[in-house]
Amino acid sequence: MKILSADFVTSAHNLTQCPDSDYPEFAFIGRSNVGKSALINMLTQRKRLAKSSRTPGKTQLVNFFLVNKQYMLVDLPGYGYAKSARSERGKWTDRSMNYFLQRPSLLQVFVLVDGSIPVQKIDKEFIAYLHEQSVSFSLIVTKTDKAKQKDLNTFVQSLKSLLSSEFPIFLTSSEKKR
Repeated sequence: MKILSADFVTSAHNLTQCPDSDYPEFAFIGRSNVGKSALINMLTQRKRLAKSSRTPGKTQLVNFFLVNKQYMLVDLPGYGYAKSARSERGKWTDRSMNYFLQRPSLLQVFVLVDGSIPVQKIDKEFIAYLHEQSVSFSLIVTKTDKAKQKDLNTFVQSLKSLLSSEFPIFLTSSEKKR
């Protein structure tokens, strides 16, 4: 699909601040610093649409981007480590969970996992939670350019072993634009 437009719409602290559900939504979530914003920028072909940083925890709100005036990409706060108070990180997680369970326009959640390191316990727990809540999701492995092919194959197999049925797993590299 050719990207003709990609625009920031709004940031929301909670569900009441989210824009009206006029468009289907595709949400991106993963550990802090996994590359959510970089992936959104790569997909939309906009270098600075979603704000990214080397500092974990840059995304703290639910950010909405309208693409081609047809659908929304939603950048959610990361879970796990971030340079902020534990209580503040807990609020980010609550925002995301409320969004998953109560947003009628949400079609798909993309859970990003860092392919350059072993699958983390927090990723496994998060994937299990989504599965238990019957939230529709796919897995995106980021930073595949930093992993050896053998390690990447092992990584993908370990992800597949977490899931009871076939789930789509996409391999990406924002750095290599793949």
